[in-house]
Amino acid sequence: MKKKIIIDTDTGTDVDDAVAITLALKSPELKVEGITTVYGNTLLRAQIVLKLLKLMGINDVPVAAGVEKPLLRERDIWWPGHEGKGILTDEDKNLKPVDKHAVDFIIEKIMENPGEITLVTIGPLTNIAAAIIKEPKIIENVKEIVMMGGVARIFDNAPELPYIEHNIKCDPEAARVVFNSQIPITMVGLDVTLKVPINRSHLQKIKNVGTDLTDTLVRLIEIWWEFLKSDSSCMHDPLALSYCIKPEFLETMNCKVIVETQGKHTVGQTIVIPDENSNIKVACGVDSDGFIEFLIGRICSKN
Repeated sequence: MKKKIIIDTDTGTDVDDAVAITLALKSPELKVEGITTVYGNTLLRAQIVLKLLKLMGINDVPVAAGVEKPLLRERDIWWPGHEGKGILTDEDKNLKPVDKHAVDFIIEKIMENPGEITLVTIGPLTNIAAAIIKEPKIIENVKEIVMMGGVARIFDNAPELPYIEHNIKCDPEAARVVFNSQIPITMVGLDVTLKVPINRSHLQKIKNVGTDLTDTLVRLIEIWWEFLKSDSSCMHDPLALSYCIKPEFLETMNCKVIVETQGKHTVGQTIVIPDENSNIKVACGVDSDGFIEFLIGRICSKN
């Protein structure tokens, strides 16, 4: 049985979303029931997803645009401005998502498939929080959430990690709603995702494939690296997505997670406390080499 997933993404900024989406659609273990976009210009993000699908020859995965602003509408949107570059052309302006809001799409899919849908959240959690608020019954009908987000800072690499992670910081109130929902959650945070970078040698392997899809991914990676002024970047979102395919790449432990929503320097911080009775699993270890080999192999596969 294929695992049914919905991917909720802020693709277009960090390239790792596009890589994660590609990984999902190249993985026969998964059935992507839909892809929803969140945070900032969600229509533009939806067009990026639709262009990726077009490059892969896929026309049966619905894409829905979602909430643009954080839950309380009082936090600035981080928008570097390169979103869409390297992938969208003038003719792609005609690409349109489904005529249904992402929040309603998420609710309907979960309620139509009770106990079967895994939400893979690789952006801020605004769509998911809004869905929980609008239809609380999804709490008992969704299978689980696999999340790229947060940072525990209680494991062996704690001193070298930042206090706050982007996806949680962008909408901490939404994150608090999700973490407090009692939905089974696997949190794949910076504790492990910073251990899975790709570099120029990996980029060359992707470049050598020479398809329209891989050429596009190469351009997006290079644009992101130019923005970072770096020759590498971490595959945060693909690592989280991979947990739905090969969970053995990650080691987890049950923890309670508290999201800080106040404080001058701590808004968006995830406070993680080991708790064997918690509904939340937090990734604490990763097979970095095994994951990267798997990721590059799937991205470069011709099927």
